Amino acid sequence: MDFNDIQNAWNNDKSDHIVLPDNLEKIQSANTPLDRIRKNLKSELIAQIVSILLIGFTPYIFHFEQKYIVPFFLLFSMFTAVCIYYLAKFYFFYKRLNNTALKTKDNLYETYFDIRLNMELYKTFGFALTPFMIVFLMVLIYDQNSKAANFVLFDFNSIEIIGIFSSILFSILFMGLFLEWWVQFFYGKYAKEIKKVIDELKEE
Repeated sequence: MDFNDIQNAWNNDKSDHIVLPDNLEKIQSANTPLDRIRKNLKSELIAQIVSILLIGFTPYIFHFEQKYIVPFFLLFSMFTAVCIYYLAKFYFFYKRLNNTALKTKDNLYETYFDIRLNMELYKTFGFALTPFMIVFLMVLIYDQNSKAANFVLFDFNSIEIIGIFSSILFSILFMGLFLEWWVQFFYGKYAKEIKKVIDELKEE
């Protein structure tokens, strides 16, 4: 390889890393939706931690009978473990976003796919909590109804059993639709703005 070949190879290698002014401006325009995602994620992390603490006080707020307190906290401990697992992942995602500097196409691609991955993780988190929330509500209803003199635990007729299963099914379906809307409203529309910037860069 002579000197000209080496120089051409060097120039070609350098050109792959050059970001044109127009491209740089487009890439940095994705900072606005990214800032919105950061802000929403930070608010959610705080709100969810507060919500977990409030749920822990449910037996005392609603004056549960003593026999329901231990089962409640056994369930609550599992619920909290699931929350800690997912919230830790969201916290590290938030830290990554804070350390992200959109200066190259690679940064933009990586950030976009990280956002999409965590949007799906958020939905999984919601579905993982759905059974716990249903059982929490059942424990609350049982506790409140058990104070009635004629209440008998698990004394249901066939119509009531169908009603219970229908309510559970509806709750799960509603949770799925609600999660889809929530993720799209708080994160999806901003992810689409970033995707639009990526598409514009591909066309050049």
